[in-house]
Amino acid sequence: MNLWQLLTALMPVLAVFVLLVLLRLPASRAMPLSLAVVAVLAAWVWQVPVRQLAASVLEGWIVASSILIILFGALLLLNVLRLAGALDVIRNGFFHISPDRRVQVIIIAWLFGAFLEGASGFGTPAAIGAPLMVALGFPPLAAVALALIADSSPVSFGAVGTPVLVGLAQGLPDTSAEELQAIAETAISIDIFVASFLPLLMIGLLTRYFGANKSWKEGLVLWPFALFAGLAFTLPAWLVAWALGPEFPSVIGSLVGLVLVVSAARRGWLLPGIPWRLPGDPAPNASDAADPSATPMPLWLAWAPYVLAALVLIATRVDALPFKGWLQGVSLNWRNLLGTEISTSLTPLYLPGTLFALVALAALLLYRQPPRLAVAAGKATLRSLLPATIALAASIPLVRIFLNSGVNTSGLGAMPAELAQGAALHMSSYWPLVAPFIGALGSFIAGSATFSNMMFASLQQEAALATGQSPQLVLALQMLGSNAGNMICVMNVVAAAAVVNLTGREGQIIRLTLGPMLLYCTAAGAIGLALALGL
Repeated sequence: MNLWQLLTALMPVLAVFVLLVLLRLPASRAMPLSLAVVAVLAAWVWQVPVRQLAASVLEGWIVASSILIILFGALLLLNVLRLAGALDVIRNGFFHISPDRRVQVIIIAWLFGAFLEGASGFGTPAAIGAPLMVALGFPPLAAVALALIADSSPVSFGAVGTPVLVGLAQGLPDTSAEELQAIAETAISIDIFVASFLPLLMIGLLTRYFGANKSWKEGLVLWPFALFAGLAFTLPAWLVAWALGPEFPSVIGSLVGLVLVVSAARRGWLLPGIPWRLPGDPAPNASDAADPSATPMPLWLAWAPYVLAALVLIATRVDALPFKGWLQGVSLNWRNLLGTEISTSLTPLYLPGTLFALVALAALLLYRQPPRLAVAAGKATLRSLLPATIALAASIPLVRIFLNSGVNTSGLGAMPAELAQGAALHMSSYWPLVAPFIGALGSFIAGSATFSNMMFASLQQEAALATGQSPQLVLALQMLGSNAGNMICVMNVVAAAAVVNLTGREGQIIRLTLGPMLLYCTAAGAIGLALALGL
């Protein structure tokens, strides 16, 4: 690649970084500008035909509609619970477990979010967890950033193992099930030494940027409980990955972690005597004394819609049950858009958002609420989604242009493949250190760890063989990097910002999650390099 071609291939990353992070433009302005720049350079420098560009935009709009359906369902469920008074009961229930905000972050973002990721994926943890944290009194910016950071390690086995069973399997079509299992086991083995520290990092960020004293120490002092919470998920997930395969490590690991951590928090184990609070929290004993049993609605009833949603997600994603086939049988297909090879589809009934909307309607019956509450919840949900629609309608077509750029008259491959091959050529000696960042690039651009694995698994395997590295190790690092990329993925950030009314502040979110993403990739890569060198 010459200089112009290199800049063109990097432009999707550079434009987002400059416009969102440095210039702090709202995504509703930054992403249309980025789309325009990338489209012009793709046509001029990369020589992608205009028809290919137009088809990519149409494909992007179809994908964006699926994300909007997910956001609509998640927000509708939240608004029904809020208007019915269930969120107040849930809030009191969390204070009954522990009034310490650091503990609440670990339970909601790290463990409950891991369960949602394991059951569904598709950005569900941030779409559900972030607004739930806001309802509990967390600042919206903290809720979104921490939910995105937490939604990293569980992604390895998210959506019932999709990143492995679909992502790696399609990226490496000649790989056996045993080889895929070995890659997954290597990834979770490394992740024990990386992801187990994420809860500590999360509460450190909470106290440093959102506490009254702006102190790292107030978060890091909770290290025994945070490390316990990290291992309470990663160790059971590791055991499940070895014993049962890639489908259920995140689901079972998070359930075991929830039982252990909630039990420890109730008893005050590994916790200081004085709970940490956010500025503006009620005075001590005001919220601590709140007894969920004294509220008009029982705590179990308040949580029932979320439990039902989790059960429905699992039931519709397990191949052994018939529901997955039934829901996926209703499919809208667009083949050869504008005469190109670009095709896409939409399975509206299978999307988590549709299931969340059905659970929201069931909650109305469960809570014995009048139909007008559903109307009010629907109006509030649509108002929240309007600003995000513009950003998603620009950001996802940008991604599709980037990924579909392999059709051109310049003789180049697709932009992401050219970037990765360039990295492999110049950094072959340290490839285990670089491999996670390639995976993160895939998730950052494509918005999916599964797609990152599909896109880069073959390249990672070829780079490993060319440099004398273990393909199993390098592909495990690809998996971990693709997890980390979810923290800063534009699609996830825009979607999560929308559900907590932070549209326009996407750059601030990325500034908070960028550091943890780099730490995650660097730590995984350093461990991988040490293993490759036999240290």
